[in-house]
Amino acid sequence: MLLQDQYLDEFLNFLKVEKGLSLNTLESYQRDLFKYFNFLGKKSMSQKASVLAFLVHLHKQKLSSKSIARNLVALRVFFKFLLLQKYIDENPTRDIEAPKTWRTLPEVLTLSEVEKLISEPDLKTSLGMRDRAILELLYASGLRISELTGLELTDVHFDVGYLKAKGKGAKERIVPFGGSARGFLERYLNEVRKLWDPHRQISPFFLSQQRKKLSRQNVWLLLKKYALSAGLSKNIYPHILRHSFATHLLERGADIRAVQLMLGHSDISTTQIYTHVSRERLQEVYKKYHPRS
Repeated sequence: MLLQDQYLDEFLNFLKVEKGLSLNTLESYQRDLFKYFNFLGKKSMSQKASVLAFLVHLHKQKLSSKSIARNLVALRVFFKFLLLQKYIDENPTRDIEAPKTWRTLPEVLTLSEVEKLISEPDLKTSLGMRDRAILELLYASGLRISELTGLELTDVHFDVGYLKAKGKGAKERIVPFGGSARGFLERYLNEVRKLWDPHRQISPFFLSQQRKKLSRQNVWLLLKKYALSAGLSKNIYPHILRHSFATHLLERGADIRAVQLMLGHSDISTTQIYTHVSRERLQEVYKKYHPRS
């Protein structure tokens, strides 16, 4: 067990220093590997047999295919690291296939629903002006909420119409934003933020009334509030404007690789889920309007 602890410490340090993974990702790997080590206990079997037995154990616990696949990914990366360090001679997970997972298609807003949601904040108030700028930017750029709250004054470049987003694993990317978002961002800066922080001494771009950085929970709550007042019946969740951003771009003919770059997806297969959403919508339109559907 002491050897396992040593390997795990080295592995997590490698992911942190060499790969630059976030704390949340490191904790996820650690949880999944602890689960495997606890299952293994003092069992005497080959490494490949232990991995297979562990996956069967997870299945018997009625974990979803997605959760089992995630556990297998953690083991794959861990054993790949051990192989790299020459602690083992072969990766026991190499030929083990992940369980088939059914990817849940994200629910997205229609263009009219986006317009309703974005138009809800009261522009006569400071908070309303700030919130309108937030909603405009989320839809215009496809930012994750954590990326929006992490945005700093120096990250937004109005002269060229782009911002620098800090994504997962401390990766940075350049994201454009359109004229509508730009107008409201400038109004927020000049009419609201200038009063809250006249000397620009606070670095976060979006501030609370207490002149502090907004939390993800703050943004999530205001999103829910405006969805409710707009009368939207759909399930509103943090990523819904990000999903809508990507889907609407692809529906209008945007190149999928360009959308992948804007979203900060390392794997294009993650972006391709939005093409499935678009195809599903086309089928709905066909069935609704074609006389012989």
